[in-house]
Amino acid sequence: MPITEEAADTAALPAEDSLTQEQKNPFLTALGERVRGLRARRGMTRKATALAAEVSERHLANLEYGVGNASILVLLQVANALQCSLGELIGDVTTSSPEWLMIRELLEQRDDATLQRVRVAIGEMLGTGGGNAARSSRVALIGLRGAGKSTLGQMLADDLSFPFVELSREIEKFAGCSVSEIQALYGVNAYRRYERRALEETIQTHPEAVIATPGGLVSDAATFNQLLAHCTTVWLKADPEDHMRRVLAQGDLRPMAASKEAMDDLKGILAGRAAFYSKAQFRVDTSTQALEPSFQILRQTVRKALSLPN
Repeated sequence: MPITEEAADTAALPAEDSLTQEQKNPFLTALGERVRGLRARRGMTRKATALAAEVSERHLANLEYGVGNASILVLLQVANALQCSLGELIGDVTTSSPEWLMIRELLEQRDDATLQRVRVAIGEMLGTGGGNAARSSRVALIGLRGAGKSTLGQMLADDLSFPFVELSREIEKFAGCSVSEIQALYGVNAYRRYERRALEETIQTHPEAVIATPGGLVSDAATFNQLLAHCTTVWLKADPEDHMRRVLAQGDLRPMAASKEAMDDLKGILAGRAAFYSKAQFRVDTSTQALEPSFQILRQTVRKALSLPN
């Protein structure tokens, strides 16, 4: 049975500033950091996460600040809300078998470049991809909402004479309703399944295309691996202020609409996803110049990658 808000509040611990860093338990501090990181990667506000986990927002805040000694049932509810295993939440996912332990020992203390080579090699061995596609004529634009994926993507598709695919629209075709309705009626997990199906269909249907992807696609490792394996990927990077300004100009604050601290939430989401966006083969900073210069940089980058004349 889910822990009620009343029960969670009675179990909640003091606020963050009532304990010094020395007084905090290192395990609880690390646990709180993982919760915040997972929440940012999923693009969820604390209020939305607390609602999905059926715990109070205060209790979740204490957990994130490292002062909440939550019960195992509360941790399980939080893990379910963040779509991760309880093992991942508590930081011990690689202790489930002797093979996991041996693999972890081999990979510990390796730098990111080495880990990336291992990931790609494993993907090739298992036939699941995971590496960046070499000169694929499917060009996928990744990045947070407001980076310019739709506008620049359509311009690039017109320039290359490729079909332009807005993956969010393809998801809605599969589901028969809007993205917001999918999440409201069926939940985030169902949305991720539609997202993966839409990407698979796009890859199968279009040998050449410019694909504008949803900002949260990188949150699902399997879907993101598939994108990297079958598409030439470009991260359209922008400053948080530009993301916010462009989203406001579109009349939409998703996924920050329910938060009073919209800019802080946006920065947290961007920070949580930046390490995943950076796996793209190329990046174009759309904050450093206007639309037309950004397009010219994107155009030259893609044409060079595909060995097409400028």
